Order: sequence, then C-alpha cells, then structure tokens
Amino acid sequence: MAGPNDKSRADSPLHPFFVGLGGALLMAALFTDYMYTSNSLMQWANFSVWLITGGLVLALIATIFLVIDFALGRAGPIRWFDFGLVGAAAILSLVNVFVHTRDAWTSVVPTGITLSTIVTILLLAAGLRGWRVTAVKTAG
Repeated sequence: MAGPNDKSRADSPLHPFFVGLGGALLMAALFTDYMYTSNSLMQWANFSVWLITGGLVLALIATIFLVIDFALGRAGPIRWFDFGLVGAAAILSLVNVFVHTRDAWTSVVPTGITLSTIVTILLLAAGLRGWRVTAVKTAG
C-alpha cells in the first residue's frame, strides 16, 4: 500500500525520459559513423544524419518538458554540471548535423566522427548520472 511519503508518477519529472531517448539516438550516430568509415557506403552517413536529427528533436522535446516540469513544480533545482553535459552534447550535435551535410567522405571523416565521439562521451557521463538535469525534488 502506498504510504503518505510515496511519490506518485504524476509528481515525477518527465524530461529524463526524453533526454535518455535522445541521447541513445545521438550515441548510435557514432556507430553509423564508424560503419561509414569502414566501408564508405553513403547510406551509413545518411543514417547518422537521421539519428542526429532525431536526437536533436528529442532534445527539444526534453527542453519543453523541462520547462513544463518547472512550471508544474515537479523539478528540483538545476544540477549545473549535468545540465552542462547535456547542453554541450546538444550544441555539438547541432554542429555535427551540419558537418554531416557535407559531401561524401568529408561528411564523416575526420570532423563528424570526432564530434560523434565527443558527444557519446558526454552523454555516457550524463547517463551514468541518471539523465536528470535537475535534482530530485524532496517533500517539504
């Protein structure tokens, strides 16, 4: 039975779900970049662009839900280190999607795969910290 101190799902912030989902797409772009460097089939570079674009769309949705979480009082204070990790990954991914619009080999090598690697490292760190950019809100 639920006690008086149990948190309902309605009180939980929604943004971590979308941050994690978008992060998974952005990290998958590193794999497709690697596949492109190993066999030069342009479709792998196209996959990377779609994965990065999808990750950025989900980052926008996560941002909208973060604002909603704050407005509804579901989010605690900003954890600036985590916010910086996710924010830097989003900005680098925006640059990366433009890099991936170049023609053929230069769309991935060397800049695209380097940016994908940096984004993956940032997002792995954010994932290990729970995909939250806000502290857990405590009662009281």
